[in-house]
Amino acid sequence: MKSLNLPPFEYKVKKQNGQIWIFDMIRKRYVVLTPEEWVRQHFIHFLIESKGYPAQLIAVEKEIQVCGMKRRFDLVCYDRQANPYLIVECKAPSVVLSQAVFDQAFQYNLSIAARFIAITNGCLHFCGEISGDGKFQMLAEIPNFCG
Repeated sequence: MKSLNLPPFEYKVKKQNGQIWIFDMIRKRYVVLTPEEWVRQHFIHFLIESKGYPAQLIAVEKEIQVCGMKRRFDLVCYDRQANPYLIVECKAPSVVLSQAVFDQAFQYNLSIAARFIAITNGCLHFCGEISGDGKFQMLAEIPNFCG
């Protein structure tokens, strides 16, 4: 897998039926190792180890309703009151982080209502905050957990 602009972490992989699987500490099971999953697992560990997010307050790939359609978000981090704090849309390293990717994250956030929205392809990361009046402002970095 491609080297990412995220800290390395100790990971467990296995090969089964010709596929490589990686252990997801949040879902507590092995999942197929795709380029997007490689980014997702790195970002999970980055949030926990570098930004102080408690693992038990992170949800991975849960189904939501967006404009009447079923969708799955990549990551949502909650605060200690179980309110959505940060939503993260992960893409494979080969995917350009375009306005369409931000739009996807914003659409998901219509159902989630997190304060912070981030997108990443493992090489680049962008994050912004939605203020109380609904305005979006880009941030210099992913916020530390303070929920």
